[in-house]
Amino acid sequence: MSDEEQYQIYQVRQSAVWEEQCRRCGACCGSVEGDPCECLIAGNDGRYQCAVYANRFGLHRTKSGIEINCVPLREILHKSWPGDQDCVYKKL
Repeated sequence: MSDEEQYQIYQVRQSAVWEEQCRRCGACCGSVEGDPCECLIAGNDGRYQCAVYANRFGLHRTKSGIEINCVPLREILHKSWPGDQDCVYKKL
């Protein structure tokens, strides 16, 4: 196996490890603010998921119609948002 193939496998594994850390609180998508992203779906267990997760980045709207730009979480970890104190990624 080439170094490039090994690196790609490593990246996939690391991405899975990163994703497993998420508590699915939805705060980064506006669940705490009361006007979340239109793609945020609340589960019966109090956890959230994104209806378009694989294609989430880019322009979306909140449930009330305000335009928002979904960006990779790593781009906003240094910022604050309502509910971010519970975000596991900010604690890593």
